[in-house]
Parts: sequence; structure tokens; C-alpha cells
Amino acid sequence: MITPRVAAVLTTLAAAVTLLTTTAPPAQADGPGVGTPWVVTLGDSYISGEAGRWAGSSNASSARADALGASAYFDNASGTAETINRCHRSKASEAYVGGGVNGLNLACSGARTTTSNGDNFKPGLDFYDNGAGQQGQARMLQGFATNHRVGMVVVSIGGNDFKFADVVQSCVIDFLASPTWWKDYCYDDSSVKANFTAANVAAVRSRIKTALLNVATAMRNAGYADSQWTLLVQNYPSPIARGSGFRYSESGYTRQSTGGCGFWNKDADWANDTALPTINGAVFGAVADTGLTNTRTLDLSSAFNGRRLCENTVGLYEERGIANWTSPGAVDQTEWINQIRTVSTCCSSSPYYIQESLHPNYWAQLATRSCVRQAWNAGTPRSGKCSIAGTGLLNGEPRMSLN
Repeated sequence: MITPRVAAVLTTLAAAVTLLTTTAPPAQADGPGVGTPWVVTLGDSYISGEAGRWAGSSNASSARADALGASAYFDNASGTAETINRCHRSKASEAYVGGGVNGLNLACSGARTTTSNGDNFKPGLDFYDNGAGQQGQARMLQGFATNHRVGMVVVSIGGNDFKFADVVQSCVIDFLASPTWWKDYCYDDSSVKANFTAANVAAVRSRIKTALLNVATAMRNAGYADSQWTLLVQNYPSPIARGSGFRYSESGYTRQSTGGCGFWNKDADWANDTALPTINGAVFGAVADTGLTNTRTLDLSSAFNGRRLCENTVGLYEERGIANWTSPGAVDQTEWINQIRTVSTCCSSSPYYIQESLHPNYWAQLATRSCVRQAWNAGTPRSGKCSIAGTGLLNGEPRMSLN
């Protein structure tokens, strides 16, 4: 039998429970505006981490430059394989800015603005989904952002739409197949010129715009207002110097056989003065075309000047008399761009991939990471131009500035 006193206690307890259940905030999972912030990288090989295994180059011993080892691109949960074969998502990727900010790398080497399926699956910046686990990068981002707080998405895209790898191949073949007294240049090859016509540049610019809008749509679908996140778009760095800046002569085959930089001077000049500005103009032009108000830009066009492939200010480990990548001064005296590999990738025992050719290596990726961190700007993202700020390493990264 319930006494009046017990009844009163029960009534008070019931009221307290009701108050708690009506006033206590409900538990909320991470998502738009809630939880630890994440930086997510999307795009192609210049942001995925391609060539991130190598810190400089050596023709004498690959071990001298092997910063990350054979597992450099293993990004699955157990760290034993790639999630997507040949995406080459390096552990040195710029996504991992640290400082209380988490990083996720969804980029893929070889990716274009749209998904393609050739020898290997290459997710583009779209909503492709075959229902069997293969998704476009925009679709991947949407799924992730739904239950993680994504504060900034960094994108590098467009280079493969300009057929970057084919252009490089044409330049190297023309260098190797023609003598100094009858140079066959690549810049005027019909297959190369076709990529840089006004019509094609406009078409690629439009595809980049669509890709960036796909990113915005993915975030909106995940529940974000545009004001809750930032789209940081980076352009492409110069990988080689102009002709006068090479340390190997045009005569003979040393440029390619030793340096891995088989370009004629005139083609190197064209690459820096015409091709790169055209590609970068299309990228940043597409950013403006989107009309999005939450965009920022990261200018990498001259970020590695002074450390580029075959530049006369740096050298191979054996040329500089440096033991390996951990030696003092290695970051300042060796190249930040990977050699163009041909014969050295011929055999299964080779540690190199052809697709690593002419890509920012371990040093360059850590340098870019520093600039991305500065662009994140403690959660108030800003635009800027990335450049070398000094010698040596700061907290394990090259000293860089964003101005």
C-alpha cells in the first residue's frame, strides 16, 4: 500500500525526470558544424600524394631517397594495401595538417573531372556510384560529410583533362628522338597543340566549374550551409625550370639518362610561359565561374622554384655528396619534383612507378601541407600564394609562407 508520503516522493521524482528529459540537450553525432573539424582533399595526382615516397632522387641507390618505404601509398584501414589501386594516396599528403584538425584524402592519381574506368578505376569529382563500392569523389565526400564536421575541402583538378601525362610523354620522346642540330619540339606537335586551343581550354574550364559545383552540391546534400565550410582550390606548380635553369646540357642524352628531365630548352620555356599559365588560368577561372561565395584559392605556381627537377640550384644525392634524405641539408639541396622515369621502371623489382614522374615528392608535399595549414588559418580560411620562406625544416616540414 502506497502511503501519502511515498506518493509525494514518487510525484516529485516523476516531475524531476520529466524536467530532465525536456531540458537536457539531445545527443548529437558529428556532422555540419558539430565535432572536430576535418580537412578533406579531392582531385588528382597533384594532391593525392603521388611520388610522396621519394625525398629527392638518386640514380645510385633508391634507398637514399626512400622516405616512406614500400607502404607509402597503403591507405586502407589496416595499412596493408590501397583502397583504390593506383590512386597513390601518400602518407605525406597535404590533407594531414594536424593541430587538432583531422585529415581525409579522397583524391586519386590520374583522376579527371569525371569518373573513368580503364586499367584502373579513377573516381572523378562527380556522383558516380556503381552500387558495388565504386563511387565518384563528390559522392564519397557527401557520405563522409554527413556525419563528420568538414571545415575545408581542398581541390586540385583539371591537369588530366588537359592530358598532362600525354604532353610530358610527347616532350620526352621528341627530346630523345631528335639531335641537337635538328630539334623536334613538342610544343608545336599537333597532339599537344590540340589541348591548348581556345575551344579546348574553354571546354576544360567548364568541366572544372561543374566539378567544383559538384563538391558544393555534395556538401549541401550532407546538410551544410555554404557558410559552414570553405572550398580551397589549388592550381599547379612549375615542375621544371625554364631552359636556362637546367643543370644538364641540351647535347647528348644526360638530361634524361641522368636527370630524368628530357625537355628541350624551348619546350621547357613553353611549359613555363604558356602551358602552365593556361592550365592555371582555366582552374582559377573556373573558381570564379562557379559564383560560389565560400571559395579560396591556393597559388602553387612558383611554390617549388629553386627546388625543381634538374634545376641548377639542386642535384641528385650523389651529385651533392649527401648520404640520404635524413642528412642535414638534404631538403635544401635535393629536388622536390620526381624524375621522369622510363627504363628504371622496366622490371617488377623496380620500386618506381612511371606515374610518379614529374610529380611533387615527399619534400614538396610536406611544403604544400604547410601552406594548406596556413590557408586553414585556425578555422578562418584565406587565400594566398605559397612560396619557400627559408632553409631547413620546421617541425619536420620545409619552411614555407603563404602571402
